[in-house]
Amino acid sequence: MSLPTYRQLPLSMKLFAYGFVAIWCLIAAFPILWVAVISFKLPIDSFDHNPLVVLLGPNTVAAGKGISVFDLVMFIGLVWALFRVLKSKFMIWGRHSGFAAFPLLGWASVSLGFMLLIVVTLFMVLPGISAFVNPNLGFLGQGIIGFTLEHYEAIWVEREFYRNFINSMVVTFGVVTISLTIGTLAGYGLARSGTKLAFWLLVVALVFRALPHSVLVAGYMPVFINSAEILAPIFGDAAPTFYGQPLAVIAVLVAINQPFTIWMLRSFFQNIPVELDESARVDGCNHIQAFRHVIMPVMWPGVITTGLFSFLLAYNDFLVTSLLLDMQNQTMVPAIANFFNMETTSTDQVQAVAAAVSIIAPLFVLVMVFQRQIVSGLTAVAVKG
Repeated sequence: MSLPTYRQLPLSMKLFAYGFVAIWCLIAAFPILWVAVISFKLPIDSFDHNPLVVLLGPNTVAAGKGISVFDLVMFIGLVWALFRVLKSKFMIWGRHSGFAAFPLLGWASVSLGFMLLIVVTLFMVLPGISAFVNPNLGFLGQGIIGFTLEHYEAIWVEREFYRNFINSMVVTFGVVTISLTIGTLAGYGLARSGTKLAFWLLVVALVFRALPHSVLVAGYMPVFINSAEILAPIFGDAAPTFYGQPLAVIAVLVAINQPFTIWMLRSFFQNIPVELDESARVDGCNHIQAFRHVIMPVMWPGVITTGLFSFLLAYNDFLVTSLLLDMQNQTMVPAIANFFNMETTSTDQVQAVAAAVSIIAPLFVLVMVFQRQIVSGLTAVAVKG
């Protein structure tokens, strides 16, 4: 349905707005797309001065590592089909995945399962189909674009980058779980509090959150490094050390990011009418039952939106994880920085690029899956009912 004439924007303003968005998308997306292309080429093609050589990868094709027209069509079709299924069926499967009492845990398990399915389909099933079909397709089966997975195999298998991925998942999901558990309870309590003290508590918390991470980590480091000596009077020789332990880093990241989580969830709770609480109490629910059975089902878009922001804050953290974790327990972001800092050969540099591209996949899947909830949650915060 078209808008009335008086509500339509002038053509010049439309062109300006669309042009600005298009240019911004090009500037923002170009580096990601370009490094993704580089990561699938041999070094001789990846660092060529001619953009067409980088895109087509003739030397990679000549080495027998190319994708044909058939491979390209299959690749696009499989990606489209997988994300269509992921987008349409994910929420249903997440709710009925055996974690009905813990929906976020169900959605997380299904999300990881789909990520594994995408990896197996694109990097194992598709190459097997191509090897069987391409020899019988003539020109359509000949390689036209250079494409190799050897850099990803080297970084994930030979260099055991999967260990950094596991550490990132442990830290990130630990931060999200604890932050949302504490944040929903605290946000609900502060939103329903009628005193000014609740507001000033949030202001003080946000001031703490606004401090540079370097200042906060400087305070945590002596405790982490000397934790065994500090705890020795209590635990004796069995005193644990906090330095290098992902669980200890989870506590630090929760402490840093919790004010933001509480503030955001408080805004969501304030948009829920108090009459819902009162109706639940009239029906015989206590405060906990009203919160669980009445308020939280309405709050899920807000919880998912806040959880995604909390995920991004923990997933992309560099300073805290690089200073408080040792090399064996390093997460992906500081591990990639180490790859770029210590590598010298062109092959090593492309492998470092492949590692950098790898961390985009979980973020892309999360945004694709939860896009409706994110938009709904952000709209609920922006427009207070």
